[in-house]
Parts: sequence; C-alpha cells; structure tokens
Amino acid sequence: MPRWTDRFERFAIDVILERRDGKGAALLRGLLFLLSSLYGPLVRLRIWLYSRNFLHSHSLGCLIISVGNLTVGGTGKTPVVEKLARELTRAGRRVAILSRGYKSAARPFWTRWRQTAQGETPHPSPRVVSDGKRAFLGPLLAGDEPYMLASNLQGVVILTGKDRVRSALTAIRRWGVDTLLLDDGFQYLPLKERIDIVLVDRETPFGNRFLLPRGTLREPMSHLRRADILLLTKCDGSPLAELKSELRRYNRHAPMIECAHLPRYLAQVNTGERRALPFLQGLRVVALSGIARPESFENGLRKLGAEIVYSRRFADHHRFSEQELLRVFERAKARSAAAIVTTEKDSVRLPFLRIPPPVPIYFLRVEIEFLHGAEALQIRLREKMRERVPLTFSSSGRTSPAVEKARLNGAHPVFL
Repeated sequence: MPRWTDRFERFAIDVILERRDGKGAALLRGLLFLLSSLYGPLVRLRIWLYSRNFLHSHSLGCLIISVGNLTVGGTGKTPVVEKLARELTRAGRRVAILSRGYKSAARPFWTRWRQTAQGETPHPSPRVVSDGKRAFLGPLLAGDEPYMLASNLQGVVILTGKDRVRSALTAIRRWGVDTLLLDDGFQYLPLKERIDIVLVDRETPFGNRFLLPRGTLREPMSHLRRADILLLTKCDGSPLAELKSELRRYNRHAPMIECAHLPRYLAQVNTGERRALPFLQGLRVVALSGIARPESFENGLRKLGAEIVYSRRFADHHRFSEQELLRVFERAKARSAAAIVTTEKDSVRLPFLRIPPPVPIYFLRVEIEFLHGAEALQIRLREKMRERVPLTFSSSGRTSPAVEKARLNGAHPVFL
C-alpha cells in the first residue's frame, strides 16, 4: 500500500472513531454520513433479495459454520476460527476454511490475461493456501490471516477466493471435506443452511453505531436477528447484563456464549523460540502493529508488565516495508528498548531483512477460551451433524481458572 494511502486510511479511521477534530475532520464526517444514508438501503435491499430468492443461494448438503460480525475488524475472528477448526478436526470432521483472502495480492497480470484469452470464468479457481499437510502460498498471495491459520493448523484445508461457493465445491470434490468454516462469513449470503456465529465485542459492541462508511457497522443492528449464536468476545468474567439485554432486543433466540482471547506466550519471529509471559515484566519494548484496534494490543502489553517506550501503528493489514522496519529499529535503539513486540497476524507480514535486527522481535500468541455457555454451541453442532461427536467446547459455567488468574495478575486480553 502506498504511504499516502496508508496515511489517509489511518486519518479516515481516526475521523470515524472521533479521534480527530477540526474543519477537515468535520467535513469528512459529513460526507461519510451522507454516504452511509445511501449504503443502508442498499444493504437492506440485498438481504431482502436473498430472502425472497431473487438472488440465488446454494445448499451443499454438509455442515457449514459461518464466523462473522456486524462491525468491521477488531472482534478476534481468527482465533475463534482456529479454535473451531482444531476441535472439529479432533472430533473426526474433515474441515475446510474458506476465506476471502482480504488484501492478498492480485494474481499476476499475465495469468489473468491468459485466463481471459482462454475464455475462463471471471471468477478464477480458489487459491489453495493449504491442503492440510503443507502450505503452498505465502502471506502475500494468501492474505495474512489465511496464512497464519495454515501455519497453525494441520489436517485443515484452507482456500481463498471471493466466490466461496466455488471454493466450497472445490473443497468437497477435491478433498472430501464434510465441514466448511466461512471466515468472516456473516455477510456472505450465497451459501445457506448454515450456523451463523456472530462475534460481538464486549467493549464496543456496535462501534459508534453508524453504518459504513460513517461508522463501523456493516449492517443495521437489527440484522443480528439472523444470528444463530452470539459469541461475546473480550470477556473477563464481569457481569454483562446490560449488553445482553440490548442484544435481546435484536435477537431473542440465539444463545450467548462468553469467551476471552488470552495471551499465552511470546515467540521470536526469526527463530520460533518461546518465552513465558513473565518475560515481559519490566521489559522496555516497542509495540508494532497494523491491526484494527492497536490500543487494545498495547494495553494488553502494559497489563502484562511491559513498559512501552515507543509504539508504531499502521493501518489494518498493512504490509511493512524494510525501510519502515529500519526506522522502527532506530527508535528502538534510541530509546534503549530490549525487544520489539507485535501481533501474530502482523508477524507474517514483516519483510525479509538483509541485516539482523538490533533487538529481538517477538509476536504475542493469543488463544480463545470459552467462559460461559459453550454447551449451547456443542448442542447446536451435534444437532446439525446428527451424530454424537467428542466435541470439547463445553465450559464450566464460571470464570475459568486461566481468566481468573489473568485478572488477579492484572493481565488484559489482547485481540487481533
């Protein structure tokens, strides 16, 4: 992404989230509000056309689970998708993850020209990120999240492509999968007869409550009625009565499951060497991120005991250049930082360096843990599969020991 595009994207996000003042910000907010008033009716029309079968949706005869949200970014979908894929695979299911491959590089011009000359469909074949045994694509062509999933999961097919019906058919015919996970699939309506798991951020459940592009809502809040399960993220065991009451205004039937995204360990980017979380206690670090909610990541590092001497934030999914990283190294040296810490998703987008970094670069590994209500997910999946499977989604009905320990130690969930 060109530097000016990245700067404008960060400026626009600051304007949307009310972080910027001034005439320019006010003018842009007014323009975005006008565009939102046009966007809303289009969203409602599209969903109505699918509900009345004017736009066709497909039934594939296998288990389809969509993991998505109502807002743009920051709810922690990737760890949830990884958790589901891992547990379903352990239960004997043949799983494929279907992703759009957001911000992955376009196919080479000559490949697209050859496909057009040969009369191939304008929707090219899906990209095979992993066949469950090995990864075939790097983060540039796969997208950072699919590549990260491929790196962490064995026995799971991962495909990317805008046409996820085509991706689904490819996965079924080529690998014989019986379970499809739609990564960021709530708004993808061409696949029906599925379980819709919708993630709701406990801290900012509806963003600023405006629709895109004035706000972060992809759909009106009333569209939560389509959700089969509501997964409340960033929970810490504290009461959520007010949030649940508001959610029930829009959805009266979906069970609500509380989960936490907990930091587990640090891993050095170059060597894979792991460090336990107490390593951060009193450590002077540089926080480097290109995610939707960098402040949450940075607060998490502070709660784990790190002293952030410098933070560098980029737009979500930003592809770091070598020059950008070298400037971060200069700041790290100038401020006597002992390490650079980034997110796992950002770590796969770091460029290859011709010189060793002056301080080690770590990413923070985050995993999901269910706190309350996970039995409802287990029951729903068993009903859909019509078989008894040894799923381990169940929760104890109380704050888990790991979360309670994290709270006592002042830890804070970190979200990608």
